[in-house]
Amino acid sequence: MPRGTTHGTDDARLRPRRGRLWAIAALVAVGVAAGAAGFTFRYAEGLSYLSNDPKACVNCHVMREQYDGWQHASHHHVATCNDCHVPHAFVRKYLMKADAGWRHSKAFTLQNFDEPIRMIPRSRAVVLENCNRCHTALVDGMLGSAAHAGDSDCIRCHADVGHGPPR
Repeated sequence: MPRGTTHGTDDARLRPRRGRLWAIAALVAVGVAAGAAGFTFRYAEGLSYLSNDPKACVNCHVMREQYDGWQHASHHHVATCNDCHVPHAFVRKYLMKADAGWRHSKAFTLQNFDEPIRMIPRSRAVVLENCNRCHTALVDGMLGSAAHAGDSDCIRCHADVGHGPPR
């Protein structure tokens, strides 16, 4: 049809309706995504991960062995999961918790995690940092300043401290 016919006028009238339909569709999609995310966060007891309660670590059944081991380990009465596994600086702590939460939820949902569960290198570095933070005097007395230069690997010899003897 040539331009300027009534068909062109009909298209002009339909454009605002199409725009509104796209906006409604986008809002519905955002609402569905937000609802699914909210349900998942609530179902997975997401708020518990912001606490210092070790029971949060067993919300996911695959961590039961680590939790049970911690209850019988030498540090049970003096350290929680967060004391060893996350940095103590506020921002770094919650960035690490967010990163770990994302990785763990993805791995457990897709069932693609290693058994037994192993720390990734950056998690291991935080654990070693926390060993040195709590045991500075002991480590300095044994190893001198080399420990603070990153030359110590407490986990190599003391793997059972946090979660009990290997099972």
